[in-house]
Amino acid sequence: MMKLVSGAYRPPKAEGIFFGQAFDRVIDQVLAEHPGQRAFVLVSKSIRTQTNDLQRLEEKLGSRLVGVFDGVTAHTPRESVFAAAQAAKSAQAEVLITLGGGSQTDAGKIVQLCLSNDIDSIKGMDRLRSVAGKPAPGLKAPKARMIALPTTLSAGEFTAYAGMTNSETGIKESVQHPYAVPSHVILDPALTLATPMPLWLSSGVRAIDHAVEGYLSIHAQPFSQAADLQAMRLLPQALLRSFRDPSDLQARFDCQIGMWLSMVGSQSGVSKGASHAIGHLLGSWAKIPHGITSCITLASVLRFNSVVNAAAQVEVAKALGADDGDAAGYIERLVLDLTLPSRLGHYGIRADQLPELARLCMHDRWIPTNPRSIPTAESLLPLLERML
Repeated sequence: MMKLVSGAYRPPKAEGIFFGQAFDRVIDQVLAEHPGQRAFVLVSKSIRTQTNDLQRLEEKLGSRLVGVFDGVTAHTPRESVFAAAQAAKSAQAEVLITLGGGSQTDAGKIVQLCLSNDIDSIKGMDRLRSVAGKPAPGLKAPKARMIALPTTLSAGEFTAYAGMTNSETGIKESVQHPYAVPSHVILDPALTLATPMPLWLSSGVRAIDHAVEGYLSIHAQPFSQAADLQAMRLLPQALLRSFRDPSDLQARFDCQIGMWLSMVGSQSGVSKGASHAIGHLLGSWAKIPHGITSCITLASVLRFNSVVNAAAQVEVAKALGADDGDAAGYIERLVLDLTLPSRLGHYGIRADQLPELARLCMHDRWIPTNPRSIPTAESLLPLLERML
């Protein structure tokens, strides 16, 4: 008798996702769904200085705008997130708006929790860290919810998880609460036009990584797997189209929809594997850009795991568009076609550094849920060596 798949799907604690519309046409409608109107904006420095998008948002918010913070840097170091939280507290913010990529989104989630849990020091942020894959004990829900306006495809806008880098240890620490997920997301493809092409494309590969590892997860769910397959069908071709024509808004919109679909599993707690785990450390420890990490890790992890899930990888390959059934090979070709880095050596990582990287990776929550068991740092080394 065939074993039945069992589990529980829990929808995210979000209120609405607005897609294919200019953000300044719908922001009033979105804000009307929030009890508070004092808006505090987290924005990347590049968007603030190189586009007029923040100015458009400021004009639309008018007197509702109580502050802007542009000091959150890549990989969301604790120090910059705490500074953002202090600024939002001083402004008596009632709703947070993030305009930018994954670092701004993660920072916004954590700022919400800093405000509702009276975090008064950088050290006090220890109280926010997830414990055994669950929210920190006694963590209070955010009072000031968040609206996300993403400009990349890193996709953190759809989950209740966030990461912050501990500068002392180099480890990216996980923070979560069901209500940390943005209450609203606005997917406006025009907001992505100024995103540097390598960042746009590599964050798109990251979204493919979400879908692939979600589909192959040891905790995969039927609903999320269907979304993962459609994400895999959309993203590769849409990325190639936007690479060939950066002004193609339909291609960018298809990328955004694929990104959204790639997160259905993550929203409900579907675990990831070693590609995500190693990627976390490559960002926080090696300072490799967030999306590039998936360009380096995903194909190698697929080959490493193929001894336990080869049949499922054939389905992944079909969805991606690989006629030969080789999902890893397709990812390698796609990264090459998008002219993105694909090896640790591109960032100066040496073989003698891999034992330290392996040791740090073992602290990540996704190593224990990799489809192929990785019991020790030594057993991880052969996989890392593939990535050099």
